[in-house]
Amino acid sequence: MATKSEERKLVRRTTKPSLEDKEKAKKQREVEKDRREFYEKPIHFSSESLFSTGSGYNNYRGVLNLCIVLLVLTTSRVALENLIKYGILIDPVSWLTIFVADPYNWPCVILIACSNVFILASFQIEIWLLKGWVSETPGRAMHVVNCAAILVFPATVVLSVEPGPAGAAYALFVYTCVFLKNVSYIATNHWLRYQYKSSGQRKGVRRTHKSVGDGDADGAAQNLANGKPETQLVAYPDNMNLKDLYSFMLFPTLCYELNFPRTPRIRKRFLLKRLAESFMLLQLMLGLIQQWIAPLLNNAIKPFVDMDLPMMVERIMKLAIPNHFIWLIFFYWFFHSNLNVLAELTQFADRTFYRDWWNSESVQYFWSNWNIPVYRWCKRHLYQPLQRRGYSKLFGQVCVFATSAFFHEYLVSVPLRMFRWWSFTGMLMQVPFAVFVSKFLAGPYGNMAVWLSLIVGQPFAILMYLHDYYVINHLSQAQNITSTPGL
Repeated sequence: MATKSEERKLVRRTTKPSLEDKEKAKKQREVEKDRREFYEKPIHFSSESLFSTGSGYNNYRGVLNLCIVLLVLTTSRVALENLIKYGILIDPVSWLTIFVADPYNWPCVILIACSNVFILASFQIEIWLLKGWVSETPGRAMHVVNCAAILVFPATVVLSVEPGPAGAAYALFVYTCVFLKNVSYIATNHWLRYQYKSSGQRKGVRRTHKSVGDGDADGAAQNLANGKPETQLVAYPDNMNLKDLYSFMLFPTLCYELNFPRTPRIRKRFLLKRLAESFMLLQLMLGLIQQWIAPLLNNAIKPFVDMDLPMMVERIMKLAIPNHFIWLIFFYWFFHSNLNVLAELTQFADRTFYRDWWNSESVQYFWSNWNIPVYRWCKRHLYQPLQRRGYSKLFGQVCVFATSAFFHEYLVSVPLRMFRWWSFTGMLMQVPFAVFVSKFLAGPYGNMAVWLSLIVGQPFAILMYLHDYYVINHLSQAQNITSTPGL
């Protein structure tokens, strides 16, 4: 028989929990713990809704994607409606036959060639001033007359010969660029000539620039940082030659300098890409004008002639989207494709033709970033000289907008041969609008206001010019015919 000690060992061995019992007990404790945490753990905290400004949430990419999808669907529906209603109106050949069918478009080509007369006149006056054959006061007067003739001569020819509006507008655009470049050339050489003569006719200080290397902007910046200076630097008066002047006339800039940044070679692949973009986008714009804009303008004449206010507003809203779409294409076509083509052919390295104007939260930011060549000219030759003479910033801004308004009206009214001042008034209204936006709207609301002015303001001006053009050239003629005796 077993002893008492052996019996106790046997009882402990039989009553000892097995491994499975331990696992079950562990799982049961975990389940009880989870239940306790499930009901006791708080799920509500102090927080703001995502759309509230205090939430700090700013990731609305999904909403942006939704807006893009809705925009594509809406535009597709309008395009389909246009095709069903009008059919296919696109005719690429019609744009080419304009110059053949209308002989009065060719004087615009001759008019552009005549701009060399005024360029050479400015160069000759500068030579006379350098050699001392003409003093500063008479030389300044001759420059003023020459610059005034640059604007008056083409306008007189257009108003007299009456070529097509498109060719006339392009010719006046070329003369406007010649005028702005000429003013910069005269002002810069005047300062260089003063420094040259005041230093005892010794060569002035050279302004150095560095070549931009091949590749993209990052590679260009790296090459600039490494430093590859241009070997031939020009100092006044070595720049007084026709090669230097006509190089400046071909560069995609309006501000003259002694030494411009240059690229070491022409990138053929980059040039071909920009040329292809330019050709395709031009055809796209012309096709959209034929298919989309022309029917809308034809349908908008009657409400504006009858002064039907509700229908006028409806036509403006209907024209706003396609007009703005074409304006965006034009911006990319001109400022990116065309100016890069010209810069690549001339090996001009400064490719800052625009900045992020689409993020503009103020009117001032938009106008100082969407057209950099014009902004630099206005700042260098108009705004800063007024500031140095003690004028206020507001007066300088008004003068800049007034100058821009004059050239906008010059490029529209003269080709159309009518003066209604819609562009001039619209540009001047940018000054109080800029003050209003900067004072009462900020951040995204300011950006919305800038976009709204671009989307609605342009079609309004277009329809007002269309109304006046129709009244002058069609309605008045029809009334004259009906009022003629014997008819």
